[in-house]
Amino acid sequence: MDASGYVTLSRQMGLQHKMDVIANNIANISTNGFRREAVIFSEYIKRAGKGPSLSIGFGNAHIVNLMQASITQTGGALDLAVQGKGFFLVSTPTGQQMTRAGSFTKMPDGTVVTNDGYPVLDASGSSIVLPPGAQDIMIANDGTMSSNGVPLAKIGLYEPTDPMTLNHKSGTLFSASGVQPATGGKIIQGYLEDSNVDPMQEIASMISVQRAYELGQSFLDNEDGRARNVIQTLGR
Repeated sequence: MDASGYVTLSRQMGLQHKMDVIANNIANISTNGFRREAVIFSEYIKRAGKGPSLSIGFGNAHIVNLMQASITQTGGALDLAVQGKGFFLVSTPTGQQMTRAGSFTKMPDGTVVTNDGYPVLDASGSSIVLPPGAQDIMIANDGTMSSNGVPLAKIGLYEPTDPMTLNHKSGTLFSASGVQPATGGKIIQGYLEDSNVDPMQEIASMISVQRAYELGQSFLDNEDGRARNVIQTLGR
């Protein structure tokens, strides 16, 4: 395969990866707290001997769209939506991770957890444990939890110290190189944030990527045919 073939093949691999990301976005249109992802293409340039430079594109980097999504009322006492900046911080077997999916429940021992059973952390980074018999849980916009007017804990809102290191781990969980308390966000009780995926935008992107991939595949097929013709001609 010549240089043009390798350049096209690297582009095809990036387009395939981008298609996978788009498909995952579409699959999570109805997932509360999901954040749309996009693929970033980078360019690698190297001089090829005494000839011209060779430019190869790689689609191997992700960026997370932090745009606010709409919120839907549920009425659940432990259903929480973040309006503005910030993530909930949860403790997982692989370390602390962030999420915007605020559908929480209470374990028998009073620990507040996610649907996956991960403890939700307070403003100091500790698990939130409600005392036995706590009733009429109210949560203020700053995250303060109270029962019958008595403060119990304060849910923390966090953000990555460097947004460029925000990394989608699985589902609605994200990690970063470091986290810090978020400013400007508020917690709304009885609501859940929707996915911020725009279906029309994703379908348009999918069509564009598919056409680009088909064009690249057509080029590779033509190059393969040309090489076969050369070999057959020389063989005669």
